[in-house]
Amino acid sequence: MLTAIMLTTRLTRPFFGFSGKTLNFKNMQNGARPVQRFDSPPFTPDGRRSYAGDVDQIGSRAVLVTGCDSGFGFSLAKHLHSKGFVVFAGCLLKDKGDAGVRELDSVQSERLRTVQLNVCSQEEVQKAMELVRAHLKDPEKGLWGLVNNAGISTFGEVEFTSMETYKEVAEVNLWGTVRTTKAFLPLIRRARGRVVNISSMLGRMANPARSPYCITKFGVEAFSDCLRYEMHPLGVKVSVVEPGNFIAATSLYSPERIQAIAQKMWDDLPEVVREDYGRKYFDDKIAKMETYCNSGSTDTSPVIDAVTHALASPSPYTRYHPMDYYWWLRMQVMTHMPGAVSDRLYIH
Repeated sequence: MLTAIMLTTRLTRPFFGFSGKTLNFKNMQNGARPVQRFDSPPFTPDGRRSYAGDVDQIGSRAVLVTGCDSGFGFSLAKHLHSKGFVVFAGCLLKDKGDAGVRELDSVQSERLRTVQLNVCSQEEVQKAMELVRAHLKDPEKGLWGLVNNAGISTFGEVEFTSMETYKEVAEVNLWGTVRTTKAFLPLIRRARGRVVNISSMLGRMANPARSPYCITKFGVEAFSDCLRYEMHPLGVKVSVVEPGNFIAATSLYSPERIQAIAQKMWDDLPEVVREDYGRKYFDDKIAKMETYCNSGSTDTSPVIDAVTHALASPSPYTRYHPMDYYWWLRMQVMTHMPGAVSDRLYIH
């Protein structure tokens, strides 16, 4: 029955056309779980769930968010500050006076401080930890929250992608998450606080032409699970946020950037690969990537709300799924049904 529903959905509605509001589904382990942006009228709640009112004394709690120069991190730093958190906004380009950093600094609040932080550099991570510790009201009570948001993305089929690209994406998305978490865990443990890792729906299900990104996000999922098991006896809660397609909202890929990446990718291909695939095949795949990048949600609030809930709720969820109807249902099929079924529905 579910397969028939999925096939009907796939054939009758384009994946970039879904919209709607938040649904709450019951999960036996986690209670009501927010699944974002279903549009079926019979299941639509009266209004969007309010997350931030679930915890007392937010103003006394400090959090570090990585990757705050732009995108989710930039919006999250401002949002958490508005909710009363003390926010340390880790920025890759603080030392270069980036526009995002300047806007955060212009708030001129004692509760919002930008921090130079390249998660690929052990030295910068260590300096950031020492700076955060020095500015905590009571360092012995620790740091309440760490949000590992810094990340980069890329595209390209396996034979089109260089080993340098695989390593570059992993260094930020996976090893940057591990490196930053290890540095700040002593402070998080003292506060019995929270670790929130930004993964992706592509950390649960793979997709053609996204292997460098998928590998790292699958790794973040595994790392988060292991950390959650280890931290549970110590009172630290670990959550994973798995956004759907928000590329259009984060400005990761402009048409010009996609074409520039594609041209460099083609130029760097071994001659045998260029000859075997041909330019038309290559260009068709790039065109599909452009369509995907232009089809995502432009409203990042479901992701911001999910992270806020993970930090503020007395009972945060293990996983959050801020994504539209199509992607949520596709993820359930690809993770719960035989590969032959999901491959036939979505890949072949």
